[in-house]
Amino acid sequence: MDRTERADAVRNRAAVLSAAAELFDREDVQDVSMSDIAAAAGVGKGTVFRRFGDRTALIEAVLQPRVSALREAVESGPPPLGPGGTPGDALHRYLDALLDFVWANRGLIRALEHRGPYAYYANAASQFWIEELARRLAAARPGDDADYLAHAVFTALRADVIDYLVTAQDMHPDRIRAGLHNLALPA
Repeated sequence: MDRTERADAVRNRAAVLSAAAELFDREDVQDVSMSDIAAAAGVGKGTVFRRFGDRTALIEAVLQPRVSALREAVESGPPPLGPGGTPGDALHRYLDALLDFVWANRGLIRALEHRGPYAYYANAASQFWIEELARRLAAARPGDDADYLAHAVFTALRADVIDYLVTAQDMHPDRIRAGLHNLALPA
């Protein structure tokens, strides 16, 4: 048999990803079991584990198309999020996109943030976001330490930080957005 996936395996994978995304987006990620996902997808729990290995891999698989869509917009979308535009506008638009992404996916991101030392910073997606943030900071703030600033600003975008500010500190997301803009490019 060739290396192409069987049609039922493709359907099962799509059903599991769809069910997981729906459940993760609707409920607290920690409260969703692999059994819940399997039942919602109409497959056995063993199928979920065989296909994805573990919960972390499934969460990463749900996040991957969302990460890819944002990355595509950053790399080739229209300015100021995509290439072009003034440095300050490009930086602010990028921060807005990252904040919106974190807010929309905070449950999934939080589930991955504490996997181990440096998990938040060391994954491929975060490395791209940090490098792009450093590039935009360097353009908007020539002469400043863009690499350090990118890491500091990226830390302010942690899902656990955003969640804490909104839920425990009753901070409106617009206030967080304004703070990020000021942190990255003081007036």
